[in-house]
Amino acid sequence: MLLSGCLLVNACKKSGDGNSGPHPLSLEIPAGFPAPQYSFTGNPLTQEGFQLGRKLFYDGRLSKDGNFPCASCHQQFAAFATFDHPLSHGFNNQFTKRNAPGLFNMAWLKDMHWDGGISNIEVQPLAPITAPNEMAEEIENVIKKLQQDDHYPRLFAAAFGDATINSQRMLFAITQFVGSMVSASSKYDKVKQGSANFSLTEQTGYTLFQSKCASCHPEPLFTDNSFRNVGLPVDPFLNDYGRMLITNNPADSLKFKVPSLRNVALTFPYEHDGRFASITSVLDHYSSGIQNSPTLDPLLRNRIPLTNAEKFYLLEFLKTLSDSTFINDKRFSQPH
Repeated sequence: MLLSGCLLVNACKKSGDGNSGPHPLSLEIPAGFPAPQYSFTGNPLTQEGFQLGRKLFYDGRLSKDGNFPCASCHQQFAAFATFDHPLSHGFNNQFTKRNAPGLFNMAWLKDMHWDGGISNIEVQPLAPITAPNEMAEEIENVIKKLQQDDHYPRLFAAAFGDATINSQRMLFAITQFVGSMVSASSKYDKVKQGSANFSLTEQTGYTLFQSKCASCHPEPLFTDNSFRNVGLPVDPFLNDYGRMLITNNPADSLKFKVPSLRNVALTFPYEHDGRFASITSVLDHYSSGIQNSPTLDPLLRNRIPLTNAEKFYLLEFLKTLSDSTFINDKRFSQPH
């Protein structure tokens, strides 16, 4: 489903035994996608690096008590979001302040997290690994645990040429795995490629989407990667003001990252704090629930008027963004 026009990565080294390795992989660029933000230029994408990152992603030893691998909050069947939980769970039965977003098309993101607090995918794993209410571990301890494992020295050697295990290599490997998670095989994509057709209800919903939603969720990524206040009142328990916590700029109060709508039917609940359990509830908010505030996005000053019929049609279209190929791709599943 992906075009052959892909980003080839020169990542071949020669190992001491004369066999070629690591073996280069390519990040395939789907039809119509822009160039990715992350190009793997300084972190050559290889089969061995990808497989090491895959093992690390599912390894609970990256967390303090061994119970919270990356995959505990990012489940493949939910497009690598957290199934049915408003807030992420962490060490010592703690909750985080935010809903775990789905992980896909990460190489196209300029900023990560709901508040854009991370701007480099290579360092992103440091935040959950070291957060006291998430994985609650120290990087030095993670490295020691990996060094004491019988298998990791061999895997690091295969990926990077020698058995040295350090934080940079660990982060490079995780980036190779997560950065390779490309989702572009939904029914929507097949329609765009000419191999499928929308139903009448889906086409009606698509037309509505283009007129009412595409300003913030433009194709093909279905996000403009901006930060916006969409008129949600502050949860008094979480007291989360979003982007302002990063920039210290009052103009960023209540602004959160616009999420991609790809796989949206799989990544409930919705919004930064998971307050909405259904897409219909989200549409109800934009139609009649938006609360005014000084930083409310100008596009939402008059809300987005939607009839019940229009909500139905929009929902039918949004379902076409679910990528069953991606959520069943064995390359991204837990290794055995």
